[in-house]
Amino acid sequence: MRFVTASLSSKHERALNEDYSGYFVNDDIGCWVVADGLGGHFGGEIASRMAVENILFTFQANQDCSQAMLFQYLERAHDTILARQAAEPELSGMRTTVVLLLADPLGAIWGHLGDSRLYQFRQRRIIFQTKDHSVPQALVNAGDLKPEEIRFHEDRHRLLRVLGQDGDFRPAILPGRSFIEDGDAFLLCTDGFWEFVLETEMEDALAKGIAPQEWLDFMEQDLLSRALQDTGREHDNYTAMAIFIRK
Repeated sequence: MRFVTASLSSKHERALNEDYSGYFVNDDIGCWVVADGLGGHFGGEIASRMAVENILFTFQANQDCSQAMLFQYLERAHDTILARQAAEPELSGMRTTVVLLLADPLGAIWGHLGDSRLYQFRQRRIIFQTKDHSVPQALVNAGDLKPEEIRFHEDRHRLLRVLGQDGDFRPAILPGRSFIEDGDAFLLCTDGFWEFVLETEMEDALAKGIAPQEWLDFMEQDLLSRALQDTGREHDNYTAMAIFIRK
């Protein structure tokens, strides 16, 4: 089994890029992480980098693809951020979203906190999508909002769960392994990316049969850039990571 990975990230119009991503692959086991430090909290870019680097470091020491270890990878990153907050009061408000994918020949599992997302594609169609830990997603869950209305909802940036937040630590973790097959693809991305690239557009771009980096570049240059021009809105940082499964 081979994992072909590509990524992109941009600070766009912001002074800092508070997004961070990284991955580690060893033969047929891999770990991929994307994080988005929360704007408005001093140290967001520090929190996202700490989360990704800590998860990858812990994974490299264990290289275990299980629900129990995935929880530990996230929990250790969370505890590391809390410890840094305690040691440096000026960073007490730093937080970050995170989405984490693990995969080996037996399948894939994932977990997340916040509104950075994971999409799984099969035969160029989305078969799974994580649900945000946000106020609009809670409204969708309650039947008071349509899923497509999340993107531009006035409370879209109100997150309910993130790394570095005091209180109950409750990441959403896939309860069982997801079978993966040749030709599957995964997309991990921050809200600055999925806000302007629709799910149908992700699928249509993937149907072009292009390589992971070309897929990301097309979505960035032809879809995201055009959407930004059309809306004229100030835009956040954005980060995306694509993983293609090859056997």
